[in-house]
Amino acid sequence: MNIQKRAALAAAVLLGMATAAAADPVEGIWQTQEDAGAYAHVTMAPCGPNFCGKISRSFRDGKEYKSENQGKTLVIDMAPQGGGNYEGKVWRPSNGKTYYGTIALSGNTMKLSGCIAGGLICSKQTWKRVQ
Repeated sequence: MNIQKRAALAAAVLLGMATAAAADPVEGIWQTQEDAGAYAHVTMAPCGPNFCGKISRSFRDGKEYKSENQGKTLVIDMAPQGGGNYEGKVWRPSNGKTYYGTIALSGNTMKLSGCIAGGLICSKQTWKRVQ
């Protein structure tokens, strides 16, 4: 292999490593906690300087179905706070309301909270990473 091919290969490897290292740990597909036999896959991705999560797939009784909420943003403007913590908003499809929200990441587990009254009363779910 000549020097130019080696240099090109090394550059490609380094670029791939830099791209993988640049991804935030919250990015990816997460499975919500099951509720009344239903759950969803939420795709977390950058939205401006923060992160948002859209419902990408819906499941009921173990089978995929087309929910009226697919494509809607469930996690809104989650700003990184350091240490795997994020703050922003969450939308609750069952009542159409948006709440102050937090995320706490630990490996492939996400603890998502939606709160009222300045964080005194919160509803929580634990999500698992799909991808």
